[in-house]
Amino acid sequence: MFQAAQMLAPTSDTARLDAEVLMAHALGCTRTDVLLRHMDAPVPGGFARLVARRQGHEPVAYIVGSQEFYGLDLAVSPAVLIPRGDSETLIEVARQALAGRPPARILDLGTGSGALLLAALSIWPQAMGTGIERSDAARVVAAGNALRLGLDARARMQPGDWTKPNWAAALGRFDLILANPPYVESDAALDPGVRDFEPASALFAGADGMADYAVLVPQLPDLLAPGGMAVVEIGWQQGDAVMALAQDHGMVARVHPDLAGRDRAVEMTLCHNISLGKLPGDH
Repeated sequence: MFQAAQMLAPTSDTARLDAEVLMAHALGCTRTDVLLRHMDAPVPGGFARLVARRQGHEPVAYIVGSQEFYGLDLAVSPAVLIPRGDSETLIEVARQALAGRPPARILDLGTGSGALLLAALSIWPQAMGTGIERSDAARVVAAGNALRLGLDARARMQPGDWTKPNWAAALGRFDLILANPPYVESDAALDPGVRDFEPASALFAGADGMADYAVLVPQLPDLLAPGGMAVVEIGWQQGDAVMALAQDHGMVARVHPDLAGRDRAVEMTLCHNISLGKLPGDH
């Protein structure tokens, strides 16, 4: 495994971790088991092939077929973005803002693997959720994750594309809307593992990365229930632009940082929510 980590060093900043995860996958055990019980085990068949795939910049999550998000083990495939820890910021923002008043209906726009919706449903066991996804292949992944996590009775994954007319017909209104839309600039320099393997349709959003926000944000007021809130992920330099867009369409907006201190989420509420008392998250 030490040799594998050395081989992966030119490819990955987490070469040792990658080697341990790939070894665990090859052995059919957990990484903890590898470290505690299998450090001297013979190298299993197929391990070299896994390492070679990682040397070609293929993300570890795609190689092993899973990724943890907010304590949930999610299946992933190249049809979906790999859930990242930064996106957990959206869940934490919602959890804190809605403390004491759990949402009954949750909407995840562009659900991908289902990460945001399923994490939210794991927090609020009485809530029902809808995941909108235009990719058939991604929707299959999300539905499978809901089933494996025992959340399928409360999570409905359905087709939808917010760039198309009447996509939201009959959806109704929601207490919490979550979204991680495409927001990467079309000419952005990305790590090869992202650029060459993750779905471009879920990454890129025009020259300034704002194309999807410009379409999606104006539609949020018609999807929010009274007292409801939307939380959308942003690139770290997009906070002011997304907040301005929200304000132009009758919403109060604020930016929240991720654990690294970079802007990561914009929280939006309807202006008339002010008359109900404190804004979500105020103390």
